[in-house]
Amino acid sequence: MKLINTTNSHANLVQNQLESTDATLVETFSAGNTDVVFTQAPLHYEILISNKHRAIREQEVEKIREFFLKRKIDTKLIDASRIKTLYSTNLIEISIPTK
Repeated sequence: MKLINTTNSHANLVQNQLESTDATLVETFSAGNTDVVFTQAPLHYEILISNKHRAIREQEVEKIREFFLKRKIDTKLIDASRIKTLYSTNLIEISIPTK
């Protein structure tokens, strides 16, 4: 699975998130029909995964989580024991609190 940064194509979404939440960084990514929104805030990180055409597979969730833990998140600053993943059919939210 290859994630492509599509932040420039979603300027309105990014601007709205920055204005209406505590986010300091918002980036969007695409892997075909699967879209990912990555948000960094002072006390947590959020990864939102959506696919309007089908259910998201657990294998996809794991690959996306690993991608961000390796490339975007300073793992020394997070509390791995408190990571929460909320599932619905076409939407998954991963909340990663910082220490």
